[in-house]
Amino acid sequence: MKKKINIQFITVSSFAVLATAVAAMALFYNIFKNQVYDDIKGYTHIIQALGQGFWESEEDKAQLREDGIRVTLVKKDGSVAYDSSAAQNVMPNHKDRPEIKEAMRHGEGATVRSSATSSLHTFYYATRLENGDILRVAKDSENISLILGNMVALIVILSLAILALCGSLSRYLTKRLLSPIEKLASNPDGTSQSHIYHEITPFIQKIKEQHVNILDHARMRQEFTANVSHELKTPLTAISGYAELIESGMAGQEDTKHFASEIHKSSNRLLTLINDILKLSELDDKEQEFQFEQMDLYQAARSCLDMMDVQAAKQEVELCLRGVPCVVFANRNLMDELLYNLCSNGIRYNNQGGRVVVEVSPFHGRVLLSVKDTGIGIPKEHQERVFERFYRVDKGRSKQTGGTGLGLAIVKHIVAQHNAEILLESEPGKGTEVKILF
Repeated sequence: MKKKINIQFITVSSFAVLATAVAAMALFYNIFKNQVYDDIKGYTHIIQALGQGFWESEEDKAQLREDGIRVTLVKKDGSVAYDSSAAQNVMPNHKDRPEIKEAMRHGEGATVRSSATSSLHTFYYATRLENGDILRVAKDSENISLILGNMVALIVILSLAILALCGSLSRYLTKRLLSPIEKLASNPDGTSQSHIYHEITPFIQKIKEQHVNILDHARMRQEFTANVSHELKTPLTAISGYAELIESGMAGQEDTKHFASEIHKSSNRLLTLINDILKLSELDDKEQEFQFEQMDLYQAARSCLDMMDVQAAKQEVELCLRGVPCVVFANRNLMDELLYNLCSNGIRYNNQGGRVVVEVSPFHGRVLLSVKDTGIGIPKEHQERVFERFYRVDKGRSKQTGGTGLGLAIVKHIVAQHNAEILLESEPGKGTEVKILF
């Protein structure tokens, strides 16, 4: 990873240095070109003021050649009347030269090109005289090439030095940047580290939180597996034991009937436990998508109580529905599951002659579902944990009444799926009320 980051840093630095060098050279050349044009334009005005006598002086010609200046006088027809660097009688017609054409049209012209006479890249400036002739002054680019060559060499040296510096800084910064992450990877439970960039502190903290969450989930999964194994083992052991007694012929007719009844109870408990485990697994699946619709929660509560009449009658518990029709956006099957678990708990942990009251009513623009019983209640120290999987306040009574310890865990998951809020109020000996606000 470090090597990849270093290579990327150096690549970006190389492109940056190269782009800067090219831009610097282009800018320098443009500035230099404008400066040369300004210089030869000034030379042209001076030479024009001095007159043709100055051009034809051998001493002045030598001085012009020494300064790299070339003077040319072109007639209206394009023929060369004078040139300080070559014999005019051997020079071709200059009428089609860009700077000459531009000067004839607009009074002055400038260009840079390879000279057919001197075989050098030359800057040209031409101006139209009063008589219509064209005075042209040129400067060879030998000095420019030399300066550009020196500049390229200097830029190459500086670029290599900058790349070397960038490489060293890249290794240092990469090491410093990744050091906290590497330490965290080798010691996820370690305490806070020093020398961490403030910008990556949230990232480091997020990794720690995710690691803690992973450990918590692993612990919960391990506990869940152990609890499932234990819960499954009890009814299976009972079924196996009673079946073995019947198979061996040791049980009489009355005992066989009793054993069959116990096997039936254990089988029902086993099926209920498996169904609850499957339901929890379905709710835990992050990719599971539930279909939501507008539904009447009051009507769903009525249907649930009608279905549980027989169970309530066996426990001598009265069921009561209060409230008014209220529409919620929910999954119908999950709502039925939620109501069943809350009402089932209200019946299971109630007293003979007790009551379970289900109420659906509007509450400040929302819908409130309340399931209240007159049962045994939950001690305060247990109230925060009753929504945990397989947690039972009265383990003996829960198993005796067929409870799996998963009902409220399922309720909690369903409430979370609907972005609702849940509140539990209970007092030992007086009963329990579960409120859910949709």
